[in-house]
Amino acid sequence: MPMASLLLLLLLVLLIIPLSVLLALRLLVRPRTINIPIRGRHVFISGGSSGIGLSLAHQAASAGASRVTILARSVAKLEDARDSIRRATGADISAFSADVRDFDAVKKAVDAAGPVDVLICNHGVFAAQDFETQDLEVAKFMVDVNLMGTLNLIKAALPTMRRSRPQRGPGSIAIMSSQAGQVGLHGLAAYSASKFGLRGLGEALQQELIEYGIHVSLIFPPDTETPGLVEEKKRRPEVTSILVGYSSAMQADDVARKTLNGIKSGTFTIPCNLDGLMLAIATAGLSPQRSFLIAFVEVILAGLMRLVGLCYLWTWYNLIERWHAKQEQSQLKWNV
Repeated sequence: MPMASLLLLLLLVLLIIPLSVLLALRLLVRPRTINIPIRGRHVFISGGSSGIGLSLAHQAASAGASRVTILARSVAKLEDARDSIRRATGADISAFSADVRDFDAVKKAVDAAGPVDVLICNHGVFAAQDFETQDLEVAKFMVDVNLMGTLNLIKAALPTMRRSRPQRGPGSIAIMSSQAGQVGLHGLAAYSASKFGLRGLGEALQQELIEYGIHVSLIFPPDTETPGLVEEKKRRPEVTSILVGYSSAMQADDVARKTLNGIKSGTFTIPCNLDGLMLAIATAGLSPQRSFLIAFVEVILAGLMRLVGLCYLWTWYNLIERWHAKQEQSQLKWNV
């Protein structure tokens, strides 16, 4: 066989294999693609008085939401947030004060707000500390707010969300996780536990709710420039600060924009930066995937991302080892 024919045959094989995989993935990926509009809908946002939540409320109102409801604990912050959104957008804004750990208070607020089309569970608390020295009440507080608070909010909103779907069109439940909900890091044991739980919640809920036209999204932002971040950084263990620094911080407006874009396309896993995209591919597992193109990237790059992940782990463990060695040397000098 002439060389030209062999090269042509090789080229055809190289084309046929990826095209066949793409075709197979187009048939396999579930759930199917969906468009979830923001315009003309009721968007309910917990943790909506500051940070990412406030940015989400501003952007949802600017995108034409018929009503935006924000929920948080501080009445003063809620009033300031409501007034700032109204001045900027002229939108209909409602504000409710409730602690997400209190199901009865959350349900009262949700019932008063009325049927929700897009529910964004954005609340969260964070405290970095070595688990051995961290007060168990602090760890419990994070689990209660981040995980149980999300369960409370969804449980309160779900009945009316489900019943109203035939009349109001597709709905969304978006859950704000963290890159610490994709990979555990030194000093974030309890926080990561509270955030990893949200993924299991989201995956199970999507299977339960898909037939009702409710679509689940999980957002995985890195450190985000919010009012509490500066103070939180002062209390972090040194090792935690070094490891978290491997993924650059983002602005709240940027995270909010990526969140709303992901919600509108019904995306299950919403990464917020390049590091987040790499983590999403590396940890895709059995998570829902609507895009056969992204599924193709996950299939092709899964092995490579595992290798990249192992390189990161090698770096992190070496950093931890060197940090402990440095601490031991400092202690010896102090004792001398």
